[in-house]
Amino acid sequence: MLPIDVDTSLYSIVPLAREDLPVDTVELARFMVGKCLVHDSPEGRVSGRIVETEAYPIGDSTSYAYRGLRPYNAALFRAPGHAYMRLVYGASYTINMSSEPEGEGAAVLFRAAEPLDGVPLMTRRRPAVKYADLARGPGRLCAAFAIGPEWDGVDLCGGSSLWIGRLNGDDAPFARVAAAKRIGLSREMHELLRFYEPGSPFVSGPKRLLEPLVR
Repeated sequence: MLPIDVDTSLYSIVPLAREDLPVDTVELARFMVGKCLVHDSPEGRVSGRIVETEAYPIGDSTSYAYRGLRPYNAALFRAPGHAYMRLVYGASYTINMSSEPEGEGAAVLFRAAEPLDGVPLMTRRRPAVKYADLARGPGRLCAAFAIGPEWDGVDLCGGSSLWIGRLNGDDAPFARVAAAKRIGLSREMHELLRFYEPGSPFVSGPKRLLEPLVR
């Protein structure tokens, strides 16, 4: 683990094409653990390895797409790989990604990331925060990456300055991935739809809720 005042902009990250993404919400949520989120902002690059995701498949009553296509959730009905930005509790934005064939509404939530590039930028955006907590949680992740409502609908596989990728040389289809029940919901919490990298200090939520390794 590097100190937070060191600029670690040394990572080679290869963009993911839409064809690389599994066209299934649960499989995509699992697949994205170990992949990268990158924001090439005017201030500089910020990137991180995604260490925790959450699946909101078709028919899930807690999904933002459950009640069908609306003006506010149109990004969830696009082809896999489009960002959907959501304001939660009136305070924090979260980033979701569309995950099914165009016209079918479903999403993968990016819950937490291990900071890679741009750690000094992240610490300026989230001052007096421990390194492990910079992007540990969906609202914290968006604050550290400086991504908000202006990114709603952006194609994360389309060459924009906000994109997804994998570390160069990492050709494994999956990182070590475990599954757990989702947190912060009042219903549909029983299924193992939260995926994470076991042992990572950057995973959010109470450690007592984590489950055994599944892949």
